[in-house]
Amino acid sequence: MKKIVITGGPGGGKTTSLDLFRREIKNNVFIVPEAATILFENGLERGQDLEGIKRIQLSIYQLQVCLESIYAPPKNGFCQICDRGTLDSLAYWPGAEGTFLEAANTSLEAEFNRYDAVIFFETGASGGSDIKSNNPQRIESTQEAITLDKNLQEVWSRHPNYHFISSNISFIDKVVDGLDTIRKVMNS
Repeated sequence: MKKIVITGGPGGGKTTSLDLFRREIKNNVFIVPEAATILFENGLERGQDLEGIKRIQLSIYQLQVCLESIYAPPKNGFCQICDRGTLDSLAYWPGAEGTFLEAANTSLEAEFNRYDAVIFFETGASGGSDIKSNNPQRIESTQEAITLDKNLQEVWSRHPNYHFISSNISFIDKVVDGLDTIRKVMNS
């Protein structure tokens, strides 16, 4: 079973692309929904103080682990595609990397080993595009989106099978590039 993370900063087109991927790649694919969106859509308020933010990011991490287990394909030949991965919480964590890993009782190596590949969709804000979306949970400003994108790149670019989808192309080309990358990873 292949396990792929689709990640990137706010407004990168991840969730929109995953919806199109689901339609294009119909068989043998399980899409794991974004943990943070599930929690925020159901009334969890974003933490305002450091301890509150830490509790929320640990909850998102734990829910991501559970969702990946629930959506685990039943047999070989299937692929699991995750709308964000466990280490996305690290980009939102208000402290050093080591403090997050210790609080989550994990290591960077263990988290990288969870995934066969990481496909990173750069935020449209990096290319000067508007990042507003239909997702009411997406509240970041353009500058916040760029900062989070850089934090996420810093984390995920260390994965041994990291693929970068630039925001400097049209959105349609970006989606096609992402779909082609998923196909290559699935078939490798």
